[in-house]
Amino acid sequence: MQHSSFARRARALVAAVLVAAAPAAFAQGSIRIGIITDRVGPAKPYAEPVTQGAEFAVRELNAKGGLLGRKVELLIEDDQGKPDVSATAARKLVDAGAAFILSLSLTPATQQAQTVSLETRVPHMTPSNSGDTLTTQISNPNFWQTGPLGSTQIATLLSYARSKNYKRVALVTDNSDLGQLINRFFKAGLEKSGIQIAAEEVVPRGATTAEPQMQKVRAANPDALFMTGVLTPENTLVLRAYRQLGLKAPILANYNLSVPQYTSVAKGLLDGVTFVDAFDPAKPEVRRFVEAYRKDTGSDPWNLHGYGYDGILLVADAIRRAGGTDRDKVREAMQATRNFVGVMGAQGSSYGFADGRRTGFDTNGMVVRVYERDVQGKVVHVGQK
Repeated sequence: MQHSSFARRARALVAAVLVAAAPAAFAQGSIRIGIITDRVGPAKPYAEPVTQGAEFAVRELNAKGGLLGRKVELLIEDDQGKPDVSATAARKLVDAGAAFILSLSLTPATQQAQTVSLETRVPHMTPSNSGDTLTTQISNPNFWQTGPLGSTQIATLLSYARSKNYKRVALVTDNSDLGQLINRFFKAGLEKSGIQIAAEEVVPRGATTAEPQMQKVRAANPDALFMTGVLTPENTLVLRAYRQLGLKAPILANYNLSVPQYTSVAKGLLDGVTFVDAFDPAKPEVRRFVEAYRKDTGSDPWNLHGYGYDGILLVADAIRRAGGTDRDKVREAMQATRNFVGVMGAQGSSYGFADGRRTGFDTNGMVVRVYERDVQGKVVHVGQK
């Protein structure tokens, strides 16, 4: 009898110790955040690292006690970059109790997923997509965009070109829909700035060389060369022909050249190439993020990881200010976001949805960086000023 009483007291003591040792954050049900990513489709090279950044942010939140005394749980769905699948994924996340949805996929897929968040009023955001039409084609007060708009990226690179006093430039793109669209935006911006387009060339998808196009660029003798394409193999061909033909005009590349895969596929061809980015390695928040991510995963993060990380922290901040997961309160809190300093953006920039806008990236938050040999190097220009 005495032994039985002692055993009960011992079990109670152990239980008490276990409860005390368990993080207080996990005393209630978890707060679920849904992610729609692309694991097999055309957006995979971009969506995958953004997802990894989001997963790291959740691990970091939970290690610090969670959110509002609750564990944060990620629910991840793969839409394969397909709009109809993306809408189905959004519906599945809503049914699973997601308090917020992050879309990391292609623009058409994200637009289709918006039909679900518009209907259900579940807060929804894309932290990485730069499509200028995401908040304009559908009037959805439950949707926000914190990736830098394509127009902001272009304006930043054009600002850098003006600072260099370039008068005549060449444009080289590919024949993808996105490449053609970006090229048109650059062309319009250059013409508005009074910068003459001395040559405009297209390297078609599947080409084996870009020498014919680059020979015409060399003959035009521009002050600078804008790379506006988005296809990695074709951009690499442009860089190779540029070196082989001995061109000297500086290269100004769009955001696609910020993806670190170029350091391997275009090795030896990148030195001196400038490119627009939203990642400033000298920013204190970036240095802290890189150190923490490296310690957690054993690998170095890059810009796309930062988008996923910031996305989760923006959502967590809104839920915290809302005091819970009530959809209307979280929507109001997100819309009220001001001066949120994240990993992405130039030093001094911040996220915010002033004046009722649903695009939150600072218009002067982009930077222009330069490749130093095959390494993404220092910032040489900031914003549109």
